[in-house]
Amino acid sequence: MAFSFAQSTFFSKPSLFLHRNGFRSFAFSLSFSPCFSTSAVVYSGKIPHHKWRQPVVASVLELGGVKIAKEDVVRDDPTNNIPDSIFTKLGMQLHRRDHHPLGILKNAIYSYFDTTYSNKFDKFDNLCPIVSVKQNFDDVLVPEDHVSRSYNDTYYVDSHTVLRCHTSAHQAELLRKGHTHFLVTGDVYRRDSIDSTHYPVFHQMEGFRVFNPEDWEPSGMDGTSYAAEDLKKCLEGLARHLFGAVEMRWIDTYFPFTNPSFELEIYFQEKWLEVLGCGVTEQEILRRNGRTNNVAWAFGLGLERLAMVLFDIPDIRLFWTTDERFTSQFSKGQLGVKFKSFSKYPPCYKDVSFWINGSFTENNLCEVVRGIAGDLVEEVRLIDNFTNKKGRTSHCYRIAYRSMERSLTDEEINDLQWSVRDQVQTKLNVELR
Repeated sequence: MAFSFAQSTFFSKPSLFLHRNGFRSFAFSLSFSPCFSTSAVVYSGKIPHHKWRQPVVASVLELGGVKIAKEDVVRDDPTNNIPDSIFTKLGMQLHRRDHHPLGILKNAIYSYFDTTYSNKFDKFDNLCPIVSVKQNFDDVLVPEDHVSRSYNDTYYVDSHTVLRCHTSAHQAELLRKGHTHFLVTGDVYRRDSIDSTHYPVFHQMEGFRVFNPEDWEPSGMDGTSYAAEDLKKCLEGLARHLFGAVEMRWIDTYFPFTNPSFELEIYFQEKWLEVLGCGVTEQEILRRNGRTNNVAWAFGLGLERLAMVLFDIPDIRLFWTTDERFTSQFSKGQLGVKFKSFSKYPPCYKDVSFWINGSFTENNLCEVVRGIAGDLVEEVRLIDNFTNKKGRTSHCYRIAYRSMERSLTDEEINDLQWSVRDQVQTKLNVELR
């Protein structure tokens, strides 16, 4: 199951999932349909040098052969919290581009599994990211009161439909369709903070393997122990395939979907790096999907997190750039080519202070700022807070604006900041100071 470490997989300590913290009925039938390509998203062209403007948003996307109007996903509805900026990312599928760092990493992992397991693993990298709440949460045993279900953390199309938070949303249906060895890769969506390692759209890979009694009985081990040993052997091999002969260690942890559960860390570039989370699948998941007499293991990893380390990419926004100074540095099959920075442009810092209310969240603030400034915002950081004698709490946030492609003008930064102030006050119902 793929759930989260610093924006990567749903396999993580429960606190890390916080990181600091009717859809025309086709959404359900399309949960397994292939999604269509980047041509569905249209931009207005190169960013003008005199002033930044929001990209033109396509009115229609095509996912799995079905045309989806923008108003089907981005609605003026109290149960919908998807902005235009997220709609533009649907269908871009960076992980399917062979010359992109994410595509190169995905293919390197595929190569390991094809070689080690003689093409036994089925691969899915084109499944629709619009899924039901049941698929996204219930099918993988996410508790009803888990924070990940909140509108603060997840993008809802309506009360029954979401943009998947993790690739595990497809796990149950794959099991019901008879798949026993599979890798699922895809774009996932979460409302999140703004900094160099967090972005509201990122990419995950989940691996899943089912065992039958005849697999473990000859070993004299019970099924759970056998699956755990096989899982560790598999993932240690994957780590060596990606990082070379590195020191590794296993950390016992807790996930609601696996028992026992582990995290794999490697000693890389003179520090311990968390690579992925994994575990032996909870029997309830198997039972619900017709696998009563089986055991299974699962792992989840975040492609951006590993790619940033392997390619020395310092800012997660770079994965989305079309600047040739970035894209030309990478080639199909060339894992670990070190990125050469081309951006020497200085950041511009602007502060905004306001009295918060009981419904204020930092994720909502980041959505407002990102909706206005797009990828020109590098970081939003709380730098001061206090509560006065009347019990009112004030927050001061520092916003760093920086383009990775050019110098920003004072005029455009000021325009962005005034828009941020106006929208923060209007949309978040706070009082500016």
